[in-house]
Amino acid sequence: MSDDPGAASDHAPAGPENTAERVALWRALHVLVDATPHVFEDTVGLALVDPPAGWRDRPDMDAEFSAGFRASIVARARFVEAIVAEQADAGVDQYVILGAGLDTFALRRPELAARMTVFEVDQPGPQEWKRRRLDQSGYGLPGNLRLVPVDFETEDWWSALLRAGFDAARPAVVVSTGVVQYLTREATVSTLRAVAGLAPGSTLALSFLLPMELIHGGDKDGLEASSAGAQSSGTPFISFFTPEDMLDLARAAGFRSVEHVAGIDLGELYFEGRPDGLRPSSGEDFLVARI
Repeated sequence: MSDDPGAASDHAPAGPENTAERVALWRALHVLVDATPHVFEDTVGLALVDPPAGWRDRPDMDAEFSAGFRASIVARARFVEAIVAEQADAGVDQYVILGAGLDTFALRRPELAARMTVFEVDQPGPQEWKRRRLDQSGYGLPGNLRLVPVDFETEDWWSALLRAGFDAARPAVVVSTGVVQYLTREATVSTLRAVAGLAPGSTLALSFLLPMELIHGGDKDGLEASSAGAQSSGTPFISFFTPEDMLDLARAAGFRSVEHVAGIDLGELYFEGRPDGLRPSSGEDFLVARI
């Protein structure tokens, strides 16, 4: 597979974004190298990526270097799925993942996913690749999973979602993780307004990066390294929000209730008392907003 996520041959669709692949591998690495109990278990993404032998020797997969990053990744995944399960129990049967990447919910949680229609919204090239890999790896495309290809530069994701069968008259849970930092402030505001227009009973969970001055001292080097890597990959971080700013934007968009959940609080929730000392790095927080 090419190192360039935008490169494609005449015979194969473009692969996943570098960031999506890295997230999938970090989720698997947690299962492979960290002590039990695992905060989140997902090796399906690893099967889809099917990296070459020696992938764990990559600098970004070094167990010590990546510890804080992969802990953050599995913490946010567990947090999101807890919200999805809560909403499914409340009768919500539509789940929208914006910037889905290599999300594996519909494959890993079939008993929960069977109660919902799952809409994965992402770029056309990576989605075509994912569809092919689902077939090649034997998973196939679950009947309740809708892949919604959208060129975010030229298309309206909301219109594409409706074409894919989304029912705007029924509530949904909408999730966006690891995406906002790549969008302009205006694009984030537009997304908030669109989701705030969903049916009453809908919920949004959205992650965002904090400005450098709000990062805990020991984590600043990691964020700077991550930012430099994103820049060199051609997908720079361009947006950072304080919690107050994000809450204000959500209120202005029209949400009924808004809540800030700090990444360090997820550390307290999921990692307290671990003998290996694994903890998520600070820097990525959540907005949870309800309609």
